[in-house]
Amino acid sequence: MTAAFVPLADSVPSPAPDIRAETPADGPAIDALLDHAFGPGRFVKASERVREIAPLRTDLSFCAWEGARLVGVVRQSEIAVGGRRLIFLGPLAVDAAARRLGAGARLVEVACAAAAAAGFSEVLLVGDPPFFGRLGFSAEPTAGVVMPGPVDPRRLLLKRLRGDNGDQAPLQGAVTAP
Repeated sequence: MTAAFVPLADSVPSPAPDIRAETPADGPAIDALLDHAFGPGRFVKASERVREIAPLRTDLSFCAWEGARLVGVVRQSEIAVGGRRLIFLGPLAVDAAARRLGAGARLVEVACAAAAAAGFSEVLLVGDPPFFGRLGFSAEPTAGVVMPGPVDPRRLLLKRLRGDNGDQAPLQGAVTAP
Protein backbone atom coordinates (compact mmCIF):
# COMPACT_ATOMS: atom_id res chain seq x y z
CA MET A 1 0.00 0.00 0.00
CA THR A 2 1.37 3.41 -0.94
CA ALA A 3 0.64 6.20 1.50
CA ALA A 4 0.07 9.67 0.20
CA PHE A 5 -0.14 13.20 1.48
CA VAL A 6 -3.67 14.55 1.21
CA PRO A 7 -4.35 17.98 2.78
CA LEU A 8 -7.03 17.79 5.45
CA ALA A 9 -9.40 20.62 6.32
CA ASP A 10 -8.45 22.45 9.53
CA SER A 11 -11.89 21.79 11.01
CA VAL A 12 -11.51 18.00 11.10
CA PRO A 13 -10.43 16.83 14.57
CA SER A 14 -7.53 14.40 14.58
CA PRO A 15 -5.67 12.36 17.18
CA ALA A 16 -2.00 13.06 17.83
CA PRO A 17 0.00 11.71 14.90
CA ASP A 18 2.17 8.62 15.15
CA ILE A 19 5.88 9.47 14.72
CA ARG A 20 7.89 6.83 12.84
CA ALA A 21 11.30 6.61 11.22
CA GLU A 22 11.36 7.55 7.54
CA THR A 23 11.46 4.64 5.10
CA PRO A 24 12.23 4.58 1.36
CA ALA A 25 8.53 3.92 0.67
CA ASP A 26 7.67 7.30 2.25
CA GLY A 27 9.47 9.26 -0.49
CA PRO A 28 6.49 10.10 -2.75
CA ALA A 29 4.30 11.21 0.18
CA ILE A 30 7.16 13.29 1.60
CA ASP A 31 7.74 15.01 -1.75
CA ALA A 32 4.02 15.79 -2.04
CA LEU A 33 3.90 17.25 1.49
CA LEU A 34 7.02 19.36 0.89
CA ASP A 35 5.63 20.63 -2.43
CA HIS A 36 2.36 21.55 -0.71
CA ALA A 37 4.09 23.22 2.25
CA PHE A 38 6.83 25.15 0.45
CA GLY A 39 6.02 25.21 -3.25
CA PRO A 40 8.68 25.43 -5.93
CA GLY A 41 10.44 28.29 -4.12
CA ARG A 42 11.99 25.82 -1.72
CA PHE A 43 14.57 24.84 -4.33
CA VAL A 44 16.23 28.28 -4.37
CA LYS A 45 16.86 28.59 -0.62
CA ALA A 46 20.27 28.30 1.02
CA SER A 47 18.97 25.31 2.99
CA GLU A 48 18.49 23.46 -0.27
CA ARG A 49 22.12 24.21 -1.20
CA VAL A 50 23.14 22.51 2.07
CA ARG A 51 21.00 19.47 1.26
CA GLU A 52 22.66 19.22 -2.17
CA ILE A 53 26.09 18.70 -0.59
CA ALA A 54 25.21 16.95 2.67
CA PRO A 55 24.16 13.31 2.86
CA LEU A 56 20.59 12.76 4.03
CA ARG A 57 20.46 10.72 7.23
CA THR A 58 17.24 8.75 6.82
CA ASP A 59 18.10 6.99 10.08
CA LEU A 60 17.67 10.39 11.78
CA SER A 61 14.62 11.51 9.76
CA PHE A 62 11.01 11.00 10.80
CA CYS A 63 7.43 11.10 9.53
CA ALA A 64 4.20 11.88 11.36
CA TRP A 65 1.25 9.74 10.32
CA GLU A 66 -2.48 9.80 10.93
CA GLY A 67 -3.37 6.31 9.82
CA ALA A 68 -2.14 6.01 6.22
CA ARG A 69 -1.94 9.79 5.74
CA LEU A 70 1.39 11.61 6.07
CA VAL A 71 0.87 14.81 8.07
CA GLY A 72 4.46 15.78 8.88
CA VAL A 73 8.09 15.18 8.10
CA VAL A 74 11.47 16.22 9.44
CA ARG A 75 14.67 15.33 7.64
CA GLN A 76 18.26 15.63 8.79
CA SER A 77 21.57 15.72 6.96
CA GLU A 78 25.12 15.42 8.20
CA ILE A 79 27.32 18.49 7.75
CA ALA A 80 30.56 20.01 9.01
CA VAL A 81 31.31 23.58 10.09
CA GLY A 82 34.89 24.51 10.87
CA GLY A 83 35.83 20.85 11.19
CA ARG A 84 33.00 20.05 13.62
CA ARG A 85 30.51 17.38 12.55
CA LEU A 86 26.91 18.22 13.22
CA ILE A 87 23.40 17.72 11.92
CA PHE A 88 21.44 20.07 9.67
CA LEU A 89 17.73 19.79 10.45
CA GLY A 90 15.31 20.43 7.64
CA PRO A 91 13.08 20.48 5.93
CA LEU A 92 10.36 20.37 8.57
CA ALA A 93 6.84 20.41 7.17
CA VAL A 94 3.54 19.76 8.92
CA ASP A 95 0.04 19.77 7.44
CA ALA A 96 -1.99 22.68 8.86
CA ALA A 97 -4.48 20.37 10.59
CA ALA A 98 -1.70 18.59 12.51
CA ARG A 99 0.09 21.77 13.64
CA ARG A 100 -2.45 22.37 16.40
CA LEU A 101 -1.57 18.96 17.80
CA GLY A 102 2.11 19.87 18.28
CA ALA A 103 3.32 17.56 15.50
CA GLY A 104 6.11 19.96 14.45
CA ALA A 105 7.57 20.25 17.94
CA ARG A 106 7.29 16.49 18.46
CA LEU A 107 9.08 15.81 15.17
CA VAL A 108 11.92 18.20 16.11
CA GLU A 109 12.26 16.68 19.58
CA VAL A 110 12.38 13.13 18.22
CA ALA A 111 14.89 14.15 15.53
CA CYS A 112 17.17 15.89 18.06
CA ALA A 113 17.02 12.91 20.41
CA ALA A 114 17.98 10.60 17.53
CA ALA A 115 20.88 12.89 16.57
CA ALA A 116 22.12 12.87 20.18
CA ALA A 117 21.81 9.06 20.35
CA ALA A 118 23.87 8.84 17.14
CA GLY A 119 26.67 10.80 18.81
CA PHE A 120 26.07 14.30 17.48
CA SER A 121 26.41 17.25 19.86
CA GLU A 122 24.77 19.99 17.80
CA VAL A 123 21.92 20.58 15.37
CA LEU A 124 21.87 23.55 12.99
CA LEU A 125 18.86 24.82 11.05
CA VAL A 126 17.33 27.79 9.30
CA GLY A 127 13.96 28.53 10.84
CA ASP A 128 11.53 30.66 12.79
CA PRO A 129 13.21 31.90 16.01
CA PRO A 130 10.02 32.04 18.14
CA PHE A 131 9.07 28.43 17.30
CA PHE A 132 12.55 26.90 17.44
CA GLY A 133 13.64 29.05 20.40
CA ARG A 134 11.01 27.26 22.51
CA LEU A 135 12.74 24.01 21.54
CA GLY A 136 16.21 25.14 22.68
CA PHE A 137 17.62 26.66 19.47
CA SER A 138 19.50 29.97 19.46
CA ALA A 139 21.17 32.28 16.92
CA GLU A 140 23.92 33.32 19.35
CA PRO A 141 26.46 30.59 18.49
CA THR A 142 25.94 30.86 14.70
CA ALA A 143 27.32 34.34 13.91
CA GLY A 144 30.46 32.83 12.36
CA VAL A 145 28.65 30.28 10.16
CA VAL A 146 28.81 30.81 6.40
CA MET A 147 25.89 29.26 4.54
CA PRO A 148 26.03 28.44 0.80
CA GLY A 149 23.68 31.32 0.01
CA PRO A 150 22.01 34.26 1.70
CA VAL A 151 20.30 33.63 5.05
CA ASP A 152 18.84 36.02 7.56
CA PRO A 153 21.33 35.59 10.45
CA ARG A 154 18.48 35.73 13.00
CA ARG A 155 17.06 32.55 11.41
CA LEU A 156 20.29 30.51 11.52
CA LEU A 157 19.84 28.59 14.76
CA LEU A 158 21.81 26.03 16.74
CA LYS A 159 20.85 23.62 19.49
CA ARG A 160 23.45 21.98 21.67
CA LEU A 161 22.31 18.47 22.51
CA ARG A 162 24.49 17.74 25.51
CA GLY A 163 24.68 19.68 28.73
CA ASP A 164 28.44 19.12 28.99
CA ASN A 165 29.29 21.33 25.98
CA GLY A 166 27.78 24.61 27.18
CA ASP A 167 31.20 26.24 27.07
CA GLN A 168 31.88 25.06 23.51
CA ALA A 169 33.05 27.83 21.19
CA PRO A 170 30.60 29.29 18.68
CA LEU A 171 30.60 27.71 15.24
CA GLN A 172 33.05 29.28 12.79
CA GLY A 173 33.36 28.52 9.09
CA ALA A 174 31.51 27.44 6.00
CA VAL A 175 28.90 24.71 5.97
CA THR A 176 30.41 21.79 4.04
CA ALA A 177 29.89 18.10 3.48
CA PRO A 178 31.19 16.03 6.41
